[in-house]
Amino acid sequence: MNRTPQTWRFYGQRVTGKCVLSSNERFSVILNRFSEDALEIFRKVPSKFFDTKTRIWSFHVKDYESLISKFQTIESIVSIEKLPSYVLSCIKKSQIDVDINYDRLDPVLSATLLPFQLDGLRFGIEKDGRCLLADDMGLGKTFQALAIANYYANDWPLLIATTANMKKEEEEANINIDGQITVWEETIRYYLPSTSILQVQYMVSRKDNIRDAKILIVSHDMMKRSLDKLIAKNFGVLPTCYPKKAKRIILLSGTPALSKPSELYTQLSLIDSTFFGSFYAYSVLYCDGKRTHFGWDSTGKSNLQELEIVLAKRFMIRRTKDDVLKALPNKKQEIIKLDTNLQEFSDQDKECLNALALRYNQQKNLAENHAVLLKYFVTTAKMKIPSVCSYVLQVLERKVKFIVFAHHRIMLNAIEDIVKKKGVNYIRIDGSTGSDQRKYSISKFQEDDECLCAILSITSCNAGITLTAASLVLFAELHWNPSILNQAASRAHRIGQQNTVVVQYLIASGTLDDHMWALLDQKQVTLKEMGLSKDSFDNTCLKRQASSENVTEGLNYSSKSGPSGMRSIKSYFTPQKKPKHSETEDVFNDGLDDILNEYTEVMEQKIFG
Repeated sequence: MNRTPQTWRFYGQRVTGKCVLSSNERFSVILNRFSEDALEIFRKVPSKFFDTKTRIWSFHVKDYESLISKFQTIESIVSIEKLPSYVLSCIKKSQIDVDINYDRLDPVLSATLLPFQLDGLRFGIEKDGRCLLADDMGLGKTFQALAIANYYANDWPLLIATTANMKKEEEEANINIDGQITVWEETIRYYLPSTSILQVQYMVSRKDNIRDAKILIVSHDMMKRSLDKLIAKNFGVLPTCYPKKAKRIILLSGTPALSKPSELYTQLSLIDSTFFGSFYAYSVLYCDGKRTHFGWDSTGKSNLQELEIVLAKRFMIRRTKDDVLKALPNKKQEIIKLDTNLQEFSDQDKECLNALALRYNQQKNLAENHAVLLKYFVTTAKMKIPSVCSYVLQVLERKVKFIVFAHHRIMLNAIEDIVKKKGVNYIRIDGSTGSDQRKYSISKFQEDDECLCAILSITSCNAGITLTAASLVLFAELHWNPSILNQAASRAHRIGQQNTVVVQYLIASGTLDDHMWALLDQKQVTLKEMGLSKDSFDNTCLKRQASSENVTEGLNYSSKSGPSGMRSIKSYFTPQKKPKHSETEDVFNDGLDDILNEYTEVMEQKIFG
């Protein structure tokens, strides 16, 4: 006997479903349960396809309107959620064949652009100068952004808001300009000679007179603190938080989302504030948004395949090195299991780590959870120092150029101390390194064959520098986001590299590394599903640290005692005093995915005292 619509509602068995974009030309209909009525409609659609693995029906977008009309006739039995209007507009909009007017470009910059970078310029023109350049690290996003800005030079003044490691001294005006600010200034000087360098200005203080600047370069922090003054300048081309006054918004990021879809929304709304309607609508569709006892939860993920298509169609151009640099050498990833004997955890150490792990897993309060996590992170760094230093010594014996990234100052200091005492020529760049010293160190590592080791801070050196002289990259510590690790490794794996790049992650069992690696793997999967990364940890091979006995032979320090020369390794570097809060590096003030910035100072004070 046929069931009437009233019968379906009475027994609570009404079928629901939703339409989801599955490719540029096809969409799927996902039902919450089997429906003979829906199946009858599906079978009549010419472009129907049934995936036997997922058991989901998909159709060509040209049949979308017809399919929806048919479901409207049985909407009391089967309720189907339509594709959002903006999704339909994306897939229906035909590709514009843009011709570049090269007369609008500086001849020097125009001659510099590679074919794929010209495609990036073409994409920016097609999007009317409002777009996100999200190419892989090392593919010249700076050149492409500058080309788009140059193309719309009639809309200048141009504001370039970028990252910089800026350290406040006694007075606000006494500021050390560093990082990406220098990269932009040098690029403009060499590749936009038609723009006088006198028209290019840094903003290092809120008191600066910026009235005559044609191009103003400012750090994100300074932009935030001087927002009213910048708004009054009426920039025509800018990546800022006041987009309604700017005709062109060009965003650059090799890591547009560090781990979650929710992180993309702010950037996308800068480009088009009305596209998704609201963050609520966006989060419901793509962040598995839902209301919980703690408020609105947008930390999840959903419909990522559809989001990837929308990003590519409307907002973003992203190419990987594999896409455009076929001749670039491969990147090989390895996990190095550190020698746990070198760590020689005391019972007190083990008790501390176990207690932190237990508190981290059980803590429900957000602020307290972050406090535990930060302390766990610092404690892990301290515990890993002997094993990491031993491994660095082993690498030094091979006489090859290599980069070693670390996160905490105590780890950077320990590595530097052991490299220095070994008598090896090296460079170190962290948050306190000045602009001139930074440039000198980079040139030295690239050009001096005797300079074998680059000791770098992950947060200070994951962008804006090229160190292709090295083909081995070590991560003495992990980072919360896989995109930051990939970006840091790209300091070596980029244009100009001639050899296969080996990236090694130094992991210490029984520490926070165990939790972090699992978390990194999960986040990398999410980024792949969003189309924001093709990197993967799937093919990362596992190796174990060799015994340090041979390495410690002949070194001029106290005799080896204890397992694997552990005590001699410990005595090989000078133990660092606990730093005061004011001396600590900006380790956590870098947008770590799972740590709220508002808790940063409180947590550092608790950790360092």
